Amino acid sequence: MNQPEPVTSPSRMLIAVLALAGITVSLQQAFVIPLLPRLPALLHTTPGNASWAVTATLIAGAVSIPIVGRLADLWGKRRLLLACLALLVAGSAVTALSASLGWFVAGRALQGTAAGVVSLGISLLREHLPPHRLASATAVMSTSLGLGASLGIPLSALLAQYTDWRVLFWTAGGLAAVAGVLVLLVVPGRSRPPGGRFDPLGALLLSSGLVCLFFAVSMGGTWGWTGGVTLGSFAGAAALLALFGAWELRTAQPLIDLRVSRRPQVLLTNTASLFFGFSMLISSLVFTYLLQMPTAAGYGFGESMLVAGLLQAPGGVCMIAMSPVSALMTVRSGPRTTLMAGAAVVVCSYVFATLWHTELWQLLICSALVGCGIGLAYGAMPSLIMSAVPVSQTAAANSLNNLCRSLGTSSASAVTGVLLSTMTTTVSGHVVPDRTAFTVILLIGASAALLALVIATFIPRRRPATTHRRRSEANSEANLDVQRRLDTGVAEIPPRL
Repeated sequence: MNQPEPVTSPSRMLIAVLALAGITVSLQQAFVIPLLPRLPALLHTTPGNASWAVTATLIAGAVSIPIVGRLADLWGKRRLLLACLALLVAGSAVTALSASLGWFVAGRALQGTAAGVVSLGISLLREHLPPHRLASATAVMSTSLGLGASLGIPLSALLAQYTDWRVLFWTAGGLAAVAGVLVLLVVPGRSRPPGGRFDPLGALLLSSGLVCLFFAVSMGGTWGWTGGVTLGSFAGAAALLALFGAWELRTAQPLIDLRVSRRPQVLLTNTASLFFGFSMLISSLVFTYLLQMPTAAGYGFGESMLVAGLLQAPGGVCMIAMSPVSALMTVRSGPRTTLMAGAAVVVCSYVFATLWHTELWQLLICSALVGCGIGLAYGAMPSLIMSAVPVSQTAAANSLNNLCRSLGTSSASAVTGVLLSTMTTTVSGHVVPDRTAFTVILLIGASAALLALVIATFIPRRRPATTHRRRSEANSEANLDVQRRLDTGVAEIPPRL
C-alpha cells in the first residue's frame, strides 16, 4: 500500500495563513467585551445604547455570512476572502477614529461583515488540498474561531488596561491587513471561477428575516420578551424566512440550495452546530461573571477583568490542541463519531461545573474540558458538511453552518443575560446574580450539549476517510492493470474491484 504523502511547506503555509485570518476575525468579535462597561462614558451614551456595539456586529455577520458564501462560490473564494479582510480593516479604522456612538456602531457593523472568513477558509482548503489532508486542515481552521474568541478576551483586557482603548481596534485592523497581504502571497486563485447568477430577492428576504430574528434574540432582554416589539420581530422573522424558503425552492439558482441543505447529514449537522454554539459560549459568560463576583457573595472570586480573561485562555489552547486529535478520529472512525465524542465531553464538563464551581482549579478544569470538547466537535462539522454537498456549493454550505453557530452563541448570550438579571440577590446593598442562576445556566449548557449529542446519533453513518482512500487506491491499481493488459493485447480484462 502506498504511503501518504508528507504535508508540504506550501500546504503548511496555506493552512497557517487561513487559520491566521480566522483567528483575526474572531479576535475582533471579542475585543469589545472589556470595553462594554466603559463605553457609555467614552461615547457619552446610555448602557442600553452602548450594547449596540455587540448587536451591530452580530446582525451584520448574520446578514453577510450566507451572501458572502454564495458570492464566493460564484466569483471565487480568494477574492471574497480578501474583500472580507479589507472590510475588517476599514471597520477597525472607523471604530478606532470614532468619537460618537453612531460612528462606533457603523465601524463595528463593518467589522461584522467579515464573519464569513472561517467558512471561506475551509472552502479554500477543500479546493487546494488533497482529500487525505483535508480533515486535519479543516479541524485547525474550524477551531481557529474558538481560539480567537478565547484569547481575544484576555488580550483585549490587557490592552484596554494599559493602553488607550483605540489601540484595540488599530490592533485588529493591523492584524487583518497582515492577513490580507499573506493571503495575496500564499493563497492561489482560480483562473476561472465557476460563475452563475446571484439571487438578489433571496438575499433580500433572508437578510430581512435574519435582521428581525437577531434583533429579537439580542434585544429581547432589553425590550421585554413579551413586549410588542420583540414578538413583532419574531413574527416578522418567521414570515420573511418562510417566504425565503418558498422562493428558494422555485428559483433555478438559489442563494442557498434548500434541497441540499435538507439532506439529513447537512440538516442534522447544522442543527447540532446551533446547540454547540449555544453551549460553547455558556462557559465563557458564566466563568467570567463568577470570577468577577465579589467574595462577599459567598461564591464569587473578586478577580479583575484581566485575570478573568486570562483564565479563559486554557480553553482556547485546548481547542487548538485537539485539532489533530479531531482529525485523527475523523479519519479512523468518521466525523459523526468525532462530533458525538466532542458533545459527550462538553456534557460531562458542564455536569462537573454544576456540582463543583467554588474553587479556581475547578473552573480551570471545566474550561479546559469544554475547550477539548468544542475542539473535537468543531473539527468534525466541516467534514460532515463537505462530504454531503457538491464542490460548487462548498462555501455556501459552510457559511450556513457558520450562521447556525452564530445564532446559537447569540441565543446563549440572550438567555444568560435574562437569567442573571432576573435571578438576583442583594449583597452589601448591591443587587447581584444569585448562585442558583449560575447553576441553572450551567445545566442549560449541559442540556444544549446533550441535545447536540442526541442529534448527532441520527446523522447517517459514513465510511472513514481511510476506507475511501484504500478503495480509491485499489481502484487506481486495478485501472492501471487494465490499461497494461490492453496495451499488451491481452483480451481478458479482470473484474473491477
